[in-house]
Amino acid sequence: MIKLSSSSADIENAAGILKSGKLVAFPTETVYGLGADAFNTLALARVFEVKGRPRFDPLIIHIASLDFLERIACLDGIDSQRREQLYLLIDSFWPGPLTLILPKRKEVPDLATAGLPTAAIRFPSHPIARALITLSTGAIAAPSANPFGRLSPSKAEHVIETLGDSIDCIIDGGPCPVGVESTVLELLPVPLIRRPGGISREQLETLIGPIQEDSKDSADLNCDHIKTGRFAAPSPGMLQSHYAPHIPLFLHSPEEMAVLPYHKKEGYLFFSAQNREPWKCRTSAGQVPDKCKAQTILTLSEEGNTTEAAAHLFEYLHILDKTGVSCIHAEVLPEEGIGAAVNDRLRRAAANH
Repeated sequence: MIKLSSSSADIENAAGILKSGKLVAFPTETVYGLGADAFNTLALARVFEVKGRPRFDPLIIHIASLDFLERIACLDGIDSQRREQLYLLIDSFWPGPLTLILPKRKEVPDLATAGLPTAAIRFPSHPIARALITLSTGAIAAPSANPFGRLSPSKAEHVIETLGDSIDCIIDGGPCPVGVESTVLELLPVPLIRRPGGISREQLETLIGPIQEDSKDSADLNCDHIKTGRFAAPSPGMLQSHYAPHIPLFLHSPEEMAVLPYHKKEGYLFFSAQNREPWKCRTSAGQVPDKCKAQTILTLSEEGNTTEAAAHLFEYLHILDKTGVSCIHAEVLPEEGIGAAVNDRLRRAAANH
């Protein structure tokens, strides 16, 4: 694997690697993506192979220009109301962490969309991602750059540790600022959030009005479908078990987290200092190790800021996953704003335990 910097010359080099049909991991504002030319079926097949990803799970196609949208999406049949909502969303949230599911053009390979008549499309705001897409083919299909079902990568080191030489190249652009994946919104026939993410439901509803609850129970999307490939998932990130560390993760309400007993071989992930400090105070002196000495007690945001918590989520779960603890206890966040996306990732990470 070639490791490149974020210099213009290195990004151009990475774009050439992509155009040759190889795979490039790159930073976005959400997490690192594993990119392939969206129109090259052999490259797309290798993305699924490297990740161990079932082919019923569609990929997100990243563009770097609105001019490219209609090369991916077929907007001809969209009625005036949905078209108005589409352009309101584009004007407000693109470029940014919002993926839109739209009817696709026939030129888009079925492999990228799991055979669905729709494509998941995103216009990222990260300058490295936009430069790479622009210099390559104009459209990069890119899931998160990690083994399927495991913790998403928010730093280049996470990609190197988990995928290593199975990919061709990585651009190290530092940590990803948002830290959780994009929100996936299906517009037709009615607006529907398929996956919560970097843009909150509140932000979307302020702009386009009420959004329907997803009627597809994520519990229906489980490992049986990986084995049988019976159907295509409507959106990436909908499996019941996903975003998981290698060790068991248990979710707790703030009230439950505050009274948990401390065990030195277990890890603890607090939302804020509000529960962590009383928890430490009631524990006998010296029993709880200092965070700097043993990375087993981590706090997503000292001040209880959900945006900061989201930015730290996968980084801290990676840390806990490597400390040798037997399990992780995690505190749920307030179910508002980006906190809903963090809780979604935590629930899926805890699904098998």
